[in-house]
Amino acid sequence: MRAQEVPASVLVGVGSWVPPRRVANEELAERLGRSPEWMYQRSGIRSRHVVEPGTSSGDLAVEAGREALVRSAVGQVAAVVVATTSPDRPCPGTAPSVASRLGMAGATALDVQAVCAGFVYGLAVAQGLIAAGTADSVLVVGTDSLSLSVAPDDPTSMLFGDGAGAVVLRSGHCEEPGALGPCVLGSDGGGRDLITVRGGGSEERSRPGGAPADRYLRLEGQEVFWRAVQHMTSASREALDAARWKPQDVDRIVAHQANARILAMLAERLGVDAERALSNVEQIGNTSAASIPILLDHADRAGDLRPGHRVLLTAFGGGLTWGSTTLVWPDFLSPDQSPHQLSSERRYVRPFGEDLD
Repeated sequence: MRAQEVPASVLVGVGSWVPPRRVANEELAERLGRSPEWMYQRSGIRSRHVVEPGTSSGDLAVEAGREALVRSAVGQVAAVVVATTSPDRPCPGTAPSVASRLGMAGATALDVQAVCAGFVYGLAVAQGLIAAGTADSVLVVGTDSLSLSVAPDDPTSMLFGDGAGAVVLRSGHCEEPGALGPCVLGSDGGGRDLITVRGGGSEERSRPGGAPADRYLRLEGQEVFWRAVQHMTSASREALDAARWKPQDVDRIVAHQANARILAMLAERLGVDAERALSNVEQIGNTSAASIPILLDHADRAGDLRPGHRVLLTAFGGGLTWGSTTLVWPDFLSPDQSPHQLSSERRYVRPFGEDLD
């Protein structure tokens, strides 16, 4: 097959879901020994949503996937890719269950584990499935419930919220609005201890005797900050080059929502006006693999992502892993045309601290 005949992956639907329970900084202040304003100044986060007992990452994924499928008008897809670092079980993967619960038993279904870069990695997997002819349509979901994985007394726990976001991709042409550009991916396993859960895997089980390894998520914040800026900047530049775009051509940056200061520095290093870097981190927090698709959905619903906008996606996460891609935002079924009643909070902020609602 010649390169020009390889089908493109075209985004035709987006949806998201965050759990109803909202936890403000004030609720965490006594436990963490930090003031609400201290938390905000260091992260740009004032609140986050967390799951109630009995709600899993798979539950969130089903809700977000259903929203995306409704807006895509596709109905069913040939494959489901779930990006998560907090799967329902160590075995089996979460994706087959999500596919079955959405009425697509028999579909190709697999999990991707690239932590906060998982959604971009999931897009790349979907691109490969479509390009190879294995699937003509793919549901890609980013879902995480990291509030269940952080130590209650660890100050970095203030960063994390729970949620899921999803997109539907179909086979199409590279010139169509919504067609993904090349996905630029990278990793550095030498930094695996900077964002990690040491316990629960074969590494722990292979060591005879001794105390169990730490089962909580641990984060070396300062080092992660600088590496995130470095790798998202370089991957973004590669993705822009592949799309033959200049930084000034970018209408919107949709980056992993880890920290408001990272987002500001990323825009500055790319030479993109700060107001073009979208953010909902103030109300949503860091939702790991879910952050980019949640933001896509929220920004689309708020009218700040409009058909024709040139969009840069970029993320950085544990592994270490990172990735970027581009697309021109398409025109698809609007939220008010959706037959589903949306019950999750739809708050959106752009830029840092400026409420658009």
